[in-house]
Amino acid sequence: MSAAPEPQEESFLSHLVELRNRLMRAVLAVLAVFVLLLPFAQTIYSAFAQPLLAKLPTGGQIIAIDVASPFFVPIKLAFVLAAMLAMPMVLYQLWAFVAPGLYRHEKRLAVPLLVSATALFYLGCAFAWFLVLPVVFGFLAAVTPEGVAMMTDISRYLDFVLVIFLAFGFSFEVPVAVVILAVLGWVSVEQLKAARSYVIVGAFVIAAIITPPDVISQLMLAIPMCLLYELGIVAARVLARDKAPDAEG
Repeated sequence: MSAAPEPQEESFLSHLVELRNRLMRAVLAVLAVFVLLLPFAQTIYSAFAQPLLAKLPTGGQIIAIDVASPFFVPIKLAFVLAAMLAMPMVLYQLWAFVAPGLYRHEKRLAVPLLVSATALFYLGCAFAWFLVLPVVFGFLAAVTPEGVAMMTDISRYLDFVLVIFLAFGFSFEVPVAVVILAVLGWVSVEQLKAARSYVIVGAFVIAAIITPPDVISQLMLAIPMCLLYELGIVAARVLARDKAPDAEG
């Protein structure tokens, strides 16, 4: 007769099953939104192309170099959009998996951080869409040499905009990163203040690397990053003040 599984092994297997179930629910959430968006993939891409089309000269258009790209690129965009829209559900499944192993004070801090991180990522993408991309495409259209027709491939346009979205989305996570560093005790509020000048320089270096080579778009990334760093310092100071009475008690 085979020996019964030990409690530790049984607990490990139950965690694996729980992880599998959570991952399946997250994937199903993304696929469900993707299926809903799929019939509108062409319409979604048409709307997605408007920031560039609005800055092109009269008669300007986006072209398709690859034979199958008019079919596959809108589907790719629909899937990326589905993943972004389903992200709260994906993060909830992640939270539901790790929450039982957290202490009460860790849960109390993790929920606001998770919600804030999601909201800031969406805010960064919205900032890029409504403010940055019009400026970037306006600049690129203005510096196009005379006699050169600016006609971008639909696949490369999608990749370019997604990179901008990711860059601004993750850049807007600066306050969350600052708070996490302070909560873990790796840095103090005083050290965060002392590093302010280095952060400003780093923000402008990152902006120069990520954005096109115009001053306006670089400022539109660097300045929000600096302001969000200051917001992170304020949040870290508030958390440190709240922890002090707990430590005394």
